[in-house]
Order: sequence, then structure tokens, then C-alpha cells
Amino acid sequence: MIRFKRLYKSFTYAFRGLLKTFREEQNLRVQTIAALMAIILAVFLRIERLEWALLIFSISLVILMEILNSAVERVSDVLKPRISSYVKEIKDIMAAAVLLSALSAVVIGLIIFLPYLID
Repeated sequence: MIRFKRLYKSFTYAFRGLLKTFREEQNLRVQTIAALMAIILAVFLRIERLEWALLIFSISLVILMEILNSAVERVSDVLKPRISSYVKEIKDIMAAAVLLSALSAVVIGLIIFLPYLID
């Protein structure tokens, strides 16, 4: 049986976390602006359904990686608050994961949008 009160609470916590991350993480705000620009361009160019799926997947991947990066940074700071080479490495690795997801999204965006823009 679904407990709606518990479900409502879990959604409330999730939106609270999303809002907190959006307020505190500049990169997430920049990525959100880039995502909105890509969506506006996609609407304007009337891209195909499969292209929409790839675009939404790419945007979601970047946003998810940024949120995960923020969470891992906070956990690292709590567990090892002093400057530690391990914490630095963890943060660098997570930053690399975000960077790779963003670069992948750019490549997918180019594959989708360039043919429309060239025509």
C-alpha cells in the first residue's frame, strides 16, 4: 500500500535538496541556463522525438552528475574536514566526472543541432 504522507515527505525533501543545491552551486545554475537554451533551440528547430530523448538524457546526466558532485563534496568535508590529499583527489575525480558528462552533452548537442543549423 502506498503511504501518501510518506511519499509527500520524500518529494518535499528531494525538492528542498534540489533548491539548496541550485542556490549554492554556481555551476548548476550555469548548466541549467545552458539546458534551457538547448531546449528553446530544440523547440525552435522542431527536432525529432529520438533527438528529444537524447537531449533530455544528456541534460539530465549533467544535472545529476553536478548534484552528485555536490553531495560527495559535502560528505568528504564532513568525514575529513582538514585538508587531505584523499579529499582533494575525491573532489577532483568527481569534478572530472561532471566535466566528462558536460562534454558528452555538448557533443550530443552538436550532433543534434548542427544538421538543422547547416540546412
